Amino acid sequence: MSTLTPADERQHLTLLGLAGFASMASMRICDPMLVVLGQEFQVSTGDASAVVSVFAVVYGVLQLFYGPLGERFGKLRVVSLAVSACAVFSAITALSVNLPMLVIMRGFMGAAAAGIIPLSMAWVGDQVPYERRQETLAKLMSATVLGMMSGLWFGGFAADTVGWRSAFVLLAAMFGVAAVLLLRRLRQQAKRQAQSVPAATPGLWAAFRLTGQLLGTPRVRWILTVTAAEGALVFGAMAFMPTHLHQQFGLSVVAAGSVMMLYGVGGLLYSQMARRWLAWLGERGLVRTGAALVVVGLLVLAWGSGVWLGMLACLMTGLGFYMLHNTLQVQATQMAPAARGSAVTLFACSLFFGQSTGVLLMAQSVDLGWLAYAFTAAAVGVSGLGVLVYRLVGRH
Repeated sequence: MSTLTPADERQHLTLLGLAGFASMASMRICDPMLVVLGQEFQVSTGDASAVVSVFAVVYGVLQLFYGPLGERFGKLRVVSLAVSACAVFSAITALSVNLPMLVIMRGFMGAAAAGIIPLSMAWVGDQVPYERRQETLAKLMSATVLGMMSGLWFGGFAADTVGWRSAFVLLAAMFGVAAVLLLRRLRQQAKRQAQSVPAATPGLWAAFRLTGQLLGTPRVRWILTVTAAEGALVFGAMAFMPTHLHQQFGLSVVAAGSVMMLYGVGGLLYSQMARRWLAWLGERGLVRTGAALVVVGLLVLAWGSGVWLGMLACLMTGLGFYMLHNTLQVQATQMAPAARGSAVTLFACSLFFGQSTGVLLMAQSVDLGWLAYAFTAAAVGVSGLGVLVYRLVGRH
């Protein structure tokens, strides 16, 4: 465990939260744009969803590399460089002249963003004892949830008013600020540690080999499988919630993005009360309650007909998802303490491989007009997922 002072820990968490905010905003900013992007580039909404799925696929693949890089060169250093790359690629994305270029640049953004949130989680796992980890990860999650909410709202606002390109200009500016602050903090930390004996770090090849060894552990494989299912069922559905709100509930693009912010409000309700939720319900109670809320929220979204029902569904789904997901994240930070960076990035890899699969399946349902049935199928899947996560907790 780290010897950081409480003040140092808070400062690091603040900067990692800023980076996570921008990363999650970049991940979700295209969700409410899909209808507009389809119209501008004269393709179907399903085809336009490639800007979402390619981000998720590349984000997931690169986890296999960021974990070992974080183990070898230091998690904060890798996060700082990843944030810097995000600033550059976000600026270039704003200049995209056609859909293929936009999809490619979204892939580069996903590649860079892949090194931010998972390695930040791994850093928390290194620094914070298990008994405080759920609460600390919830604090970090507050920043990422705000980023998701901001990305959803501003993506829809920009697409409806000032143009979708402006969203990526703003992202570039946010990433740039975060990069400067992180690199400055990293230099200050390096100066303080200059006189100390450096900790032993594995060689790069040894770090990559360690990833393969982790995959040979039954518990690790079990957690990764459950995580992939969560990504497919919940994140896959989430990508098309703004589209459903626009088509089924008659909301404008910006209004649909605004309603989707309630998904993030649900996450904030959880993160701000994480300690109390945990005391009231325990880890397994969080899993049961979270899964139930997601199931009901998806069903209401699928078959509801009033805007207020759509708003309630988004709020319930967000609250339930973060109850379920944060509990699973804590298990991921503990499944291989000696190689936490590689373990947590494998967790993220599975999550976003699952998301990319879910987005591809959901895209087919959009083009066929079966989105309500797809949400229903996702709700059934989440009920089973809750049982699997319930079996995982309490076994760290």
